[in-house]
Amino acid sequence: MAQSTQQTEGVYTPPGNTTKQPSNLASTFEHLRDMRILIVDDTEHNVHLAKTMLRKSGFSNIVTANNGTEAIHVLQKSIHDDVSDIDLILLDVMMPDMDGYEVCRTIRQHSEWVDIPIIMLTANNMWQDDTAITSLECGASDIMFKPFRRMELVPRVISALSLKRERDLRKSREYELETELAERKIMEARLQYLVSHDDLTGLCNRRRLEQAIELAVIQSNYNKRYSSIFYIDLDQFKVVNDLEGHAAGDRVLILVANTLRKYIRKNDLLARISSDEYVVLASDTDETRALEFAQTLHNTLNGLFFKTEGRTYHIGASIGISLISPGSKCTASEALVRADQACFVAKAHGRNMVHVFNEKDSEMHILRSAAHWVPIIRKALKHDLFRLAFQPVQHVASGKIRHYEALIRMIDDSGNIIGPGDFIPVAERMGLIHEIDRYMVSNVIKTIAGLPNSQSELSLHVNLSGHAFQDPTLYGLIREKIREHKIDPHRLLFEITETAAVANVEQTRDMVVKLRELGCRFALDDFGAGFSSFSYVKQFPVDQLKIDGAFIRNLVNDPVDQSLVKSMIEVGRSLKKEVIAEFVEDQETLDLLTSYGVDYVQGYFIGKPLPLPIADK
Repeated sequence: MAQSTQQTEGVYTPPGNTTKQPSNLASTFEHLRDMRILIVDDTEHNVHLAKTMLRKSGFSNIVTANNGTEAIHVLQKSIHDDVSDIDLILLDVMMPDMDGYEVCRTIRQHSEWVDIPIIMLTANNMWQDDTAITSLECGASDIMFKPFRRMELVPRVISALSLKRERDLRKSREYELETELAERKIMEARLQYLVSHDDLTGLCNRRRLEQAIELAVIQSNYNKRYSSIFYIDLDQFKVVNDLEGHAAGDRVLILVANTLRKYIRKNDLLARISSDEYVVLASDTDETRALEFAQTLHNTLNGLFFKTEGRTYHIGASIGISLISPGSKCTASEALVRADQACFVAKAHGRNMVHVFNEKDSEMHILRSAAHWVPIIRKALKHDLFRLAFQPVQHVASGKIRHYEALIRMIDDSGNIIGPGDFIPVAERMGLIHEIDRYMVSNVIKTIAGLPNSQSELSLHVNLSGHAFQDPTLYGLIREKIREHKIDPHRLLFEITETAAVANVEQTRDMVVKLRELGCRFALDDFGAGFSSFSYVKQFPVDQLKIDGAFIRNLVNDPVDQSLVKSMIEVGRSLKKEVIAEFVEDQETLDLLTSYGVDYVQGYFIGKPLPLPIADK
């Protein structure tokens, strides 16, 4: 038996109205009051309460059904008899014989009913992880948890009916006959709601959240109680959005919003403030209770999965906590920024974690550095202020320069050349690295195309970032640029670090295979740096192994490094892969590596980076 709703005393205030006053649908929502609402629930008490809430808010055209079969009959009757169509359905999930999911599917199979919005009603104690997914897949427009209050039900009904009416008007000539005044009233009502709410999820927006935080700061100083801000950033949303499209991404955002709603208390506030970021403002919550609540949210989201077209995606989230304490001098905007920064630290620690803001966190230095470098990087991307330099790679047996590694530099406002060590880590953390990777690929291919025929055997190495293979557009760009400039893809060799390979083995391997099919080559960079090196070298179809420079720097004086380097060269030889040693800084190191049988060497002793690659004559 479905759980009963609870009726809350008080008068509903339309969206955007900040003072409590009687509902006035006759003026503000005149176009909605006569629209027909069907309530479907097997519990008579629930039907009565929902009907009473709607009638008190000005809705008079309400019909009811006690089960799914009766609901279908009501819909059929509205078509055949001379009665108005159903404009909105409030549908209980848990009903005998035909549950709400089956009723919803049946309705959506009829073209004449496909545009009727359906709000599923489910009890909190009947919630399961796939409840929202199943509801949305069946064709539901929204989900509400019972027990609900009138001030929760009525705005949802108004929003659904407004959208339904707009769709109906577009399909008829009546839309053209609407007066300018009527259109203005509709827009005003809609805008009043959007001023403080997110259009997709129905949650509060950033503006409403900031107002609530300002009030929480004042109240905290007045009543000497803590409040807490929880900044929630979804970890895998971009993957779903990129691979499955924006419609699937929107369904994920709605799923998360409805999941979080279940845990929000009466005096708490839940907001969506950007694409995949949500914020909870919890009143009367000190650090101990905040950590407990955050862990509950974390466990819930970590157990959330999204299914589409037979594929399953794990959601997960990083959560940052900021406390609003009595006597604090922190402003509302500062409190929100601190929660955001705490979330950044949680992500920096490996994602899918919870962290409380601490001014002494080492990651705060990273954020301050990012604040300095991000605008410079953005300007460099916009105004083409990156430059490539090319360091020679020498073939040991012949002494010839056969390859160059492309290295990126950035020009700042003063014309100074900035090395990658200063800006690449920031670009990786702040989501700008994909644009730099694409710049590297495009310009290296362009450089190869511009080399004279006398350098037709010269190949260039491109050192991709650890995030490159998470960019779904990269493969298409490489293929397009190779065809555009008509270069031999064999002259293009990509270096991937072991760290990048380990981060996503399947995705990296797939990209390597696809690019090798185009004719490109690969080197495994930093070989030997991790414990898994010898295992991963068997899994990835690379052409070259590049020994990590840490083993080369002190090779002449360190017997352990000598033994390890010999072993790495032997591994490469046994796997029929060429081996490169980088950081070769003197003749003694070169002689030692030559005696070990290394194939290629690179370093300042061989040659410093040049503006353009130059082949040996």
